[in-house]
Amino acid sequence: MAKVTELTKKVLAEDLAAKYGWTKKDANEAVNYVFDEIGKTIKKGGVANINGFGKFSVVKKKARMGLNPATGEKIKIAASKAPKFKASKTLKDLVK
Repeated sequence: MAKVTELTKKVLAEDLAAKYGWTKKDANEAVNYVFDEIGKTIKKGGVANINGFGKFSVVKKKARMGLNPATGEKIKIAASKAPKFKASKTLKDLVK
């Protein structure tokens, strides 16, 4: 893997193609498959637990009152869902 300061799906696909002798198209499809499956799983309310990397899930945020920063007026913020990532101990130790 070349020295990279920003890892993108394109870089991942290029590295897979080079390392395993795949075509860039096949490597790109493999990378997209992984991210698509993670997205589909958490969208359905499941958890994507990647051993040694981390856990992807969805958290529900309750409705609450907030302030419009421009006017200071109180506004109601609707309930929503948001993706959540929790790094594994292995990943945390790696970046220490």
